[in-house]
Amino acid sequence: MANESKPSPYDALPTLPTFSLTSPELGPGDKLPDALRAASSGGEDRSPELSWSGFPEGTKSFAVTMYDPDAPTASGFWHWAVYNIPADVTSLEAFAGSADGAKLPKGAVTLHNEYRQKQYAGAAPPKGHGPHRYYFVVHSLDVAELELPEGSTPAYLGFNLFMKATGRAILQGWTETT
Repeated sequence: MANESKPSPYDALPTLPTFSLTSPELGPGDKLPDALRAASSGGEDRSPELSWSGFPEGTKSFAVTMYDPDAPTASGFWHWAVYNIPADVTSLEAFAGSADGAKLPKGAVTLHNEYRQKQYAGAAPPKGHGPHRYYFVVHSLDVAELELPEGSTPAYLGFNLFMKATGRAILQGWTETT
């Protein structure tokens, strides 16, 4: 993949303890399966099954994000952002990012993605723009709940994660226009 030599967007943030993030659908550095792509790009707009372990002791909640740093913007593209996932939840089923939120744990909050939808938005790099990297990240937090104002953006969540995260698990995949 052409973008693998580019730095991770997380390189600019403070180093945090890492933990394990896995998916039966995607391995580190793998091309995203079609199901995780946007419906407009031949996919299903389906969030992947994710599991995590080995997070820091004292974790009180989690946040899960999906971000494309290679989008043709100065700010990248947020595909998914969920926070206030209870500390006893260590996995999300496939389709947890659906609009109805039925597969998310009680209390979890989904923010609007860049399409202004409160759900997972599959990968859809613009035609001719080349490969894009997608960062699925689970953040462990030192608070049971973040109290973000209604209408908060994933970037604002990221600012709060900067102050409250105690660990970070990253699973990075890629895709390009089909």
